[in-house]
Amino acid sequence: MKSYLLKPYAHFVRRQVRNVSERAVLAQQETMGDLVRTARDTAFGKDHDFASIRNYDDFKARVPIGDYEYFKPYADRIKAGERDVSWVGRPKYFAKTSGTTSGVKYIPLTRESIPNHFGTARNALFNYIAETGKSKWLDGKMIFLSGSPEMDETNGILTGRLSGIVNHQVPAWLRTNQLPSYETNCIEDWETKLERIVDETINADMRLISGIPPWVQMYYERLLQRSGKSTILELFPNLEMFVYGGVNFEPYRDALEELVGGRIPSVETYPASEGFIAFQDSQHEEGLLLNADSGIFFEFIPAGEIFDENPTRLSLGQVETGVNYAIILNTNAGLWGYNIGDTVRFVSVEPYRLVVTGRIKHFISAFGEHVIGKEVELAMAEAAAKHNVRVTEFTVAPQVSPPEGGLPYHEWFVEFDRPPVNAEAFSRDLDAAMTRQNIYYQDLIKGAILKPLVVSPTRSGAFRDYMKSQGKLGGQNKVPRLSNDRKIADGLQR
Repeated sequence: MKSYLLKPYAHFVRRQVRNVSERAVLAQQETMGDLVRTARDTAFGKDHDFASIRNYDDFKARVPIGDYEYFKPYADRIKAGERDVSWVGRPKYFAKTSGTTSGVKYIPLTRESIPNHFGTARNALFNYIAETGKSKWLDGKMIFLSGSPEMDETNGILTGRLSGIVNHQVPAWLRTNQLPSYETNCIEDWETKLERIVDETINADMRLISGIPPWVQMYYERLLQRSGKSTILELFPNLEMFVYGGVNFEPYRDALEELVGGRIPSVETYPASEGFIAFQDSQHEEGLLLNADSGIFFEFIPAGEIFDENPTRLSLGQVETGVNYAIILNTNAGLWGYNIGDTVRFVSVEPYRLVVTGRIKHFISAFGEHVIGKEVELAMAEAAAKHNVRVTEFTVAPQVSPPEGGLPYHEWFVEFDRPPVNAEAFSRDLDAAMTRQNIYYQDLIKGAILKPLVVSPTRSGAFRDYMKSQGKLGGQNKVPRLSNDRKIADGLQR
């Protein structure tokens, strides 16, 4: 009944999505004005003279670009109980994340910003229904592999992981479809939690599965081990949809489709603790539709300028296709000029669709090559297809001072599910693919500054063990594709 009753609403959502996509630049201009007016009398607004902002040039002159380190003094004031710091009132939640030099990050979520997170996820799913006519997943069980929904308090502000916070926003009519149980979802240890999830879902009518691909793969493998089935579709014949985000799906596609027993329609999303940025609005067009009218004013900086003192700052109407940009957020949660560390590239401006190309901090430029995540993933995909290889996980690090002597090189740590028959030819073709992806890398190879890349196969389970050792097994955590140092490399070799 749900699939039948909700179809008209799905078409209403799709019309709204289309309308916003057609007026995205105007919507962004209006959003900037609304944000500045609302936050004018906050501490941040007064510190940065919001009262005098009339246009985007004024905005750029008054709002600096920064990351969490810049925002942290304001976050500390909010945590201490102060009101009207960077947004009116106090946040409803703090999304707690890690990974900065300051330790734990506390990202505010306000009553105004919460619809951006849950509402965008809803829009992505209902847009899919309206586009494809497929809605039977609403009549069965669905699972969202996520962090614990348990909350702490920070001076009266509920605090937890974003995926857990969003779990509290699931409407009552959908909760009857949702797995796992609340008690299982609260288990912190990923491997224990996974076993309980398998217990609760192995005999269920699963129709929608959502999560980060490497952890979904682990879930599928456990299901098949326990059930004795050959494929997930044998176990869940009504499985209709896969929703994912956080990492590029392509490196995991072959392994997941073999486990499933075929290709399942999918919807890609681009959520972050700081805001839900984009989602896949078409099963036929490349890229994710920018969330242009959801309380976020976006700015874009050419990726090569992000560390400059005065980088070029562009609004949506000024971007071009084919250029890597660092994406900057200004939000109705009280984040301003906030660099989330991601790089994106627009594949279309009518409408504005983008692909995520990597992380500002996840790159290799030990020799000036500035290799990014998208480049290594495309090179790996090309070489893997040519050699009929299947890769479980991989990461790349520079080897500046090889212990064996000789020229430096890029070292690729690869966990193979199906290794190449000819390892030397695979490495050679992988290196050739990289030279096609990055002209600076090509010049370094031709100039004998670097020798061709070296593939170092890892043992089975090495990446999972590494993530476990870092306390980042499961949930929304993912292995960085690239690093400019040897920390991950050293961790994998222990």
